[in-house]
Amino acid sequence: MRSEPLAQTAGRALRIALEAPRLRRAPRAVSAALRGVYAVGALFLFVLALEVLRSGASGIAAVLEGVSAGGTANMLGFGWLLVYVAMSGSPVAAVALTLFAGGVISDTEGFAMLSGSRLGASFFVLFVGFLYYLGRRRTSHGIFIGVVALLTTFTIYAPVVPIGAVILDRGWLDGVQASAPAFVVNFKAYVFQPLVEAGDERLPSLALFVLGGALLLASFAVFDRALPDLQRPSLRVERVKDLLHHPMAMFLLGLLITAVTFSVAISITLLIPLSLKGYVRRGGIIPYVMGANISTWVDTMVAALLLDSPRAFTIVFTQMAVVAVLSLIVLFLVYKPYSRAILAATARVTRSRREFALFLGCIFLIPLALFLW
Repeated sequence: MRSEPLAQTAGRALRIALEAPRLRRAPRAVSAALRGVYAVGALFLFVLALEVLRSGASGIAAVLEGVSAGGTANMLGFGWLLVYVAMSGSPVAAVALTLFAGGVISDTEGFAMLSGSRLGASFFVLFVGFLYYLGRRRTSHGIFIGVVALLTTFTIYAPVVPIGAVILDRGWLDGVQASAPAFVVNFKAYVFQPLVEAGDERLPSLALFVLGGALLLASFAVFDRALPDLQRPSLRVERVKDLLHHPMAMFLLGLLITAVTFSVAISITLLIPLSLKGYVRRGGIIPYVMGANISTWVDTMVAALLLDSPRAFTIVFTQMAVVAVLSLIVLFLVYKPYSRAILAATARVTRSRREFALFLGCIFLIPLALFLW
């Protein structure tokens, strides 16, 4: 008499066991669909922001003319300072391209502003590191990573602007151009042009440019929601923990994660929890930053295509190529002395409050001096 209830119980248990994977997959499917919605929404906002920025570029041109800002040094400082306001380099890089596409700045000035967007991008990492310092038992790992990221970027990019200016002036990479496909151009004209024209009729140019900047920041914020949570180390990370101590592996990891997240600030910030858990050594930060500083230009290339400006694409490609070549030269030829110098300089900057304060003063005063020069 007990066999029937037992059979029913066993059958119910079997059904639950078979349905459990489906129950687990359902939330994952919903989450994946939601990420897809966020990604599409972010792309819509991104394209709209680029078009609005280009339409309002004359407004910022008047501002630059009012402060007599022009030339590579001014634009380098301008891009650098804007990153401190936006707390991200990618929006500033997109603004630089729209200013060039709108005829406000020249190709070398656009190149310099793009470089400035990279020089300031690692400041966000330093800021997050400071928050970790306040909230995580006063550990200085985050601050150390931020300073390493800044010094690595500074030293790599120091020769980038003059080299890139020469390449653009002599046209060595002028053959590398790309334009948006015709259907993309037609789609933008049909969907976005009426919205831009409506804004142009109701707002002055400078207000329209500010609105475009706000839309651009909103697009990156929405895109962040489309990304998976990369801050929690998984079993896969555990398995490759030893591999993460190799410079080339860290270089490739920086390339990959930044290409996925479209933000060097986000990808380098991920090093803070990984470093706290012992997954990444301090020396591994340097090649990771080098890789991140190369693939961070992927989203800017997309922006150049969406703006349908072949020359803008050439400028971004030149930036990416010069950074890649310089990084690989350092990585393969002088990595050991270079990494020792970066780590020693970082240790000196972070050993006392006075020297750290001097470092902070420099990274704010230098771009301001360049902008006002």
